[in-house]
Amino acid sequence: MYRAVLLAGLTGLIATPAFAIDPPKTAPAPAPAAVAAPAPVTAPSPAAVAVPVAGTLPANTDVLLRMDQELNSKSAKQGDRFNMSVVNDVLNNGLVVIPAGTRGVGEVTMRTGKGSFGKSGKMEIELKHLELGGQRIPITGKYRQEGEGGTTATVVTAVLVGVFSAFVTGKSAVVPQGRELLAQTDEPINYDPALARKAAVVPAASPVPAAPAAAPAAAPAPAASPGS
Repeated sequence: MYRAVLLAGLTGLIATPAFAIDPPKTAPAPAPAAVAAPAPVTAPSPAAVAVPVAGTLPANTDVLLRMDQELNSKSAKQGDRFNMSVVNDVLNNGLVVIPAGTRGVGEVTMRTGKGSFGKSGKMEIELKHLELGGQRIPITGKYRQEGEGGTTATVVTAVLVGVFSAFVTGKSAVVPQGRELLAQTDEPINYDPALARKAAVVPAASPVPAAPAAAPAAAPAPAASPGS
């Protein structure tokens, strides 16, 4: 029995550890360092763009045009277009806004052929626009031509006499090539002065020197007295 008690005591000593071993404690993870918020990125301010100062050619500015072709009431029809060219540079503040040679376009708005009883042909034309820098610049100008040989807008009258008038025909209305017609711009025209060409400066003519004054005529010699 003693032996059994001794074995039981030894078994208890073996089963029960002398002291408890705590499991290793894990050190707490350090708190994350505070991350500074990134500074806002400021977009670079765009460089100031220089806005060109626009020039303006006023409305109703005169534009002289020249016919590039002949118009004849015998062959022209209502609605036909014809070409013209600007004669002189159109200037504003010494800058060329509409260069000489700029193409212009007109239109036949009415025509009648010549007829019997001496009736002359009649034709009305309208100047429509200029073609400048890829744009159409509206212009105004209306003209009427009657009979051949008269100036534009001048009426040519046929004087008829007696029964022979039925066999007399009038003349066709003709606007000859090269005739100059005046138009006006319909609206203001804006332009960039930096791109406009300066008008050519025409040198003034040299003054002609005055002719030297003629020397006064010598006084006539006195007549010889008789007997001298």
